[in-house]
Amino acid sequence: MTGGAENGAAGPPAAETSAAGTAAAALDGAWRPWRTAEMAEALDWIRAFNHDHPDHPVRILGVKPAQARPADYDAVLEHVRVTAPGRLAALAAHLDPIRTAHQIDEHVQRARGIHPGGSFAEHARAALAIVEHLPDQGVLPLMRRIAGFHERSVAGRNDYAGDARTWAATIVGHQRRTGARIAYWDGIAHTAATPVTLGLAPERGAQPTVGAVLREQYGAGYVAVAIGFHHGDLGIADVPAPAQDWLDARLGTAGQPALWLDLRTPEACRRWNAPATVRVISGIYDPARDAAEHLTVDNLPAAVDVLVHLREVSPVRRLP
Repeated sequence: MTGGAENGAAGPPAAETSAAGTAAAALDGAWRPWRTAEMAEALDWIRAFNHDHPDHPVRILGVKPAQARPADYDAVLEHVRVTAPGRLAALAAHLDPIRTAHQIDEHVQRARGIHPGGSFAEHARAALAIVEHLPDQGVLPLMRRIAGFHERSVAGRNDYAGDARTWAATIVGHQRRTGARIAYWDGIAHTAATPVTLGLAPERGAQPTVGAVLREQYGAGYVAVAIGFHHGDLGIADVPAPAQDWLDARLGTAGQPALWLDLRTPEACRRWNAPATVRVISGIYDPARDAAEHLTVDNLPAAVDVLVHLREVSPVRRLP
């Protein structure tokens, strides 16, 4: 399930929608789930909207701090090749395996059994130590950014929840500076207006969310929308019908292609005023362990304001 609320959006890649070039090219360095034809079409729509509404453009804002890019690794290696060639092989041995995380996240590599071995964060710290001891440290800021990227990753943190208050502070700061309306687009594990407990890590208990921080800041001015589905083909996996006691199953009993449920109405709030378990499709989703691929909230209407439920889903179209 995913959720949302500037004339702009927080969450997808920080693409410039008014510059020359194609939407697909703007997604070249984006997080893998965004590199789809559907996302490119959304960016094309935003560009067209901005052309027709120059006084009220849509902007895209990334909520995370500046991230390392594949080109950063090339710049570091080239600098060392020129200035300290004797350290190049050792540096490359650390950087070559970990740059693969920009195509497939490290925790996903582990789940799929394709991880090359060794902690990427440890490799990055070892590479940083090499660069820190070079006579010419011109690429040190880039190397620090690479290390930070791996240390803050899901695998590096050993935590799926992310840094809720830091990400929320980016959104709040932008909104207060600009006065813009903002749609925060992410998974329900981030957008829910209350803490959530992940089925893959129940021992950690309820974890804070960006949405919970935004609810603290804006009250009812932050509206959490969750989009879920009953079953379907993801292209990489066939998702079966959910467990009968999950919310996805309860919403799917009507058999309708799509449902819209506003939990802010008194009647709906009374009906759904209870804990709820919903399916979560993550980067490491495996139908064989579908029973663990979920999250739980203590009170559904407190966590989600509007529910959108689709009976069946079909695959996105991946960009080359």
